Amino acid sequence: MWTEIICVGAGSCLGGIMRYLSTKYIQSAVAATFPWGTLAVNVVGSLIIGFVLGLVDRGIAIPPTVKLFLTVGFCGGFTTFSTFANENYLLFQSSQFPVALLYAGVSVLAGFAAVYLGYFFAKWV
Repeated sequence: MWTEIICVGAGSCLGGIMRYLSTKYIQSAVAATFPWGTLAVNVVGSLIIGFVLGLVDRGIAIPPTVKLFLTVGFCGGFTTFSTFANENYLLFQSSQFPVALLYAGVSVLAGFAAVYLGYFFAKWV
């Protein structure tokens, strides 16, 4: 049990750090109020989890602790639903309704598409 907890914790720590750095970099590079950084990390995280789980579904031997580290840990720490929800709330609060709806729709659709693409890419490895 402790091994799994340490794997999830280490993955979450790394994922959270990567999310922070990626979001800051992306948001400063585009200089826009639209939350491109959060959208990007959520889509990339969805792609990664789809790829890892696609490999597992193909029968690629990924040790359970590595799977936990990558999926629950890293992807869980890298992606962020709470920030996504807060950013939508702030967009609604500032009366940017079309932007909020666009952000929510694109996030959900791109996230699903990224998981699917991750599974698809796993077939070719």
